[in-house]
Amino acid sequence: MKVLVVGAGIIGMSLAYEWQKRNPNDEIIIIDKEAHEAFHASGKNSGILHAGFYYNADSLKAKLTALGNRRMKEFCKSKNIKINETGKLVVAKNENELKILNELAKRSVLNSAGAYLITEKEAKKIDPNAKTYKFALYSPNTASVNPREVCRVLRKDLQSRGVKFIFNMPFEKYKASFDFLINAAGLYADKIAHKFNMGLNYTVIPFKGLYLKYFGNDKIKTQIYPVPNIKNPFLGIHFTLMADETIKIGPTAIPAFWRENYARLDRFNFKEMIEILGIETKMFLKHKWFRDLAFYEIRYYLPENLINEAKKLVYKLRGNFKSYPPGIRAQLVDIRDYSLVMDFLIERKENQIHILNAVSPAFTASFAFGEYVLEKLKM
Repeated sequence: MKVLVVGAGIIGMSLAYEWQKRNPNDEIIIIDKEAHEAFHASGKNSGILHAGFYYNADSLKAKLTALGNRRMKEFCKSKNIKINETGKLVVAKNENELKILNELAKRSVLNSAGAYLITEKEAKKIDPNAKTYKFALYSPNTASVNPREVCRVLRKDLQSRGVKFIFNMPFEKYKASFDFLINAAGLYADKIAHKFNMGLNYTVIPFKGLYLKYFGNDKIKTQIYPVPNIKNPFLGIHFTLMADETIKIGPTAIPAFWRENYARLDRFNFKEMIEILGIETKMFLKHKWFRDLAFYEIRYYLPENLINEAKKLVYKLRGNFKSYPPGIRAQLVDIRDYSLVMDFLIERKENQIHILNAVSPAFTASFAFGEYVLEKLKM
């Protein structure tokens, strides 16, 4: 069988990895419109290996994140890829946030995520710079890796097993026939699905994640996150301690105007802008939460607002900041009610799999995600 995978990101490659293990005699070809693997979200994310306590227990994210964390660590250890076993503190600012902190602790138990509540005093022992109100949630299983290194090593591993890569190859220009299609095209997964009359109730809306890199003496020892708004899929401005010990703050969740709107006019696409602005306008008019989000997040175009938000999580943060390459989140929207799709979303049709929503924590979940999809579909 000839299998075509569209998208050389972590999800496309992990699906190819699992397919090849199950069907070693099949021909697998991975195509990508960019010049190398992990060009977009897979290479631009922070490389955080999440533990899995944020998600409703009946969701795919809950089922796959804790397992994906273990699978990713197993892969990295087998390939001598550095894992920075940082752990994570989710810190509260006030009494109201303690209610959500307790809910996250319950979800951690249900999801086998390993996170648990600790006191403010215990949190200070883990990281003296982390500032919390009465309690914090501690996640010992959270870690960080270099996502580009992971993806580069995975590509080489796949190539050693006979998987072929064709870069600078948009799906529209690929002319060869195939027996099975795996659409893992991220920002453009909806567009490819629509060509096959799949995923017609959904479209991708891009959200821009801005970061700042920190240069200063007030360090952190662990990942430090705020208590999130669990009604949306964004985790808020937080501190990331990367695999190389770099500290950065972010990301924002600013509605972007076209799919690759990394910088001001980067890869400008007028047609996409009109389409996306039309959808965002409908979301803006229909949902107060989206209006609030848009107005709140756009403040972060001013770096001092991002810095001030991060300062709420720590006692000391003195030093300089410099811009860090932004990322784009390919967030799926259900156009029937213009709501954000909170969970992973997969659609199957005959000889096709379309991965329509694979946002964070997809990097963490990737190997478990590949196992789940192919086991469910009995491939």
